[in-house]
Amino acid sequence: MLDYASLRAVAAVVQTGSFEKAARALNVTPSAVSQRVKQLEERLGLVLIARGSPCVATEKGAWLCRHMEHVGLLEADLLTHLPGLAPPADGAPAVTVPVATSADSLGTWFLDAVAEVAASTGHLFSIAVDDEEHTAEWLRRGQVVAAVTSLEAPVPGCRRLFLGRLRYHAVASPAFLARHCPDGVTAKALSRAPALTFNQKDRLQERWLRQVFGETPACPTHWLPSTQGFLEASLRGMGWGMNPAPLVAEHLRQGRLVELVPGQPLDVALYWQINRLSADRLSGLTAAVTAAARHRLLA
Repeated sequence: MLDYASLRAVAAVVQTGSFEKAARALNVTPSAVSQRVKQLEERLGLVLIARGSPCVATEKGAWLCRHMEHVGLLEADLLTHLPGLAPPADGAPAVTVPVATSADSLGTWFLDAVAEVAASTGHLFSIAVDDEEHTAEWLRRGQVVAAVTSLEAPVPGCRRLFLGRLRYHAVASPAFLARHCPDGVTAKALSRAPALTFNQKDRLQERWLRQVFGETPACPTHWLPSTQGFLEASLRGMGWGMNPAPLVAEHLRQGRLVELVPGQPLDVALYWQINRLSADRLSGLTAAVTAAARHRLLA
């Protein structure tokens, strides 16, 4: 039989980052948490938690944590039908649902869905943020149960739904264009004008340059890993960048930002991929995600 008290202790330490916080979450003493983790590690002959600030799971510890996430979903589903099984004092423990999405989706539409589900179910969410071309890797590694991704091919063991297209505009302030592109926006001019890049995984600028000019000149760039920071830097004339249409629509209407090449947006297709083992128990999350996507994304 699995020792679920010890498994919950491991999961709580990893989730909170410390033995003390895990003890408060489990309503036991830190020494009890430490003893449970130590006994399980000795029984398995494995280190499950790398002690530090914060404490993190080892590879084997992460497998146990993912098992506990699935157990939490199963228990929540069971207690929906049999509420009498819930502990009389504290009720059912909150379920933490690990998901992955891009910063742009999180900043434009995804949070609508998560907030709705959190309010209706009491679930907690652990949201990993990565480039939309890389969020599927979190699913492949089993670190999340669902992800918003630009990967069309289904991840093994997952269900896939098309969500819609997030539109991006290549924009800059009027002053920026007057300073860096006085004779018009060309590939040569942009090769000298500073761009805005989210991080080393960000390929949106390259895709837009190839779409418009058929080439990808090397551009000097500011590195700015923030969706809101991207918008603010564009407004302040720091550089040109690919900004989500929902965030720049009003700025374009007011003339605070302008498109580098009018009528040349870049559309990124997004998909919802969810682990088949969790799909039925998280059907409400899938419904909320697809509804939010229909409202905010292009078909």
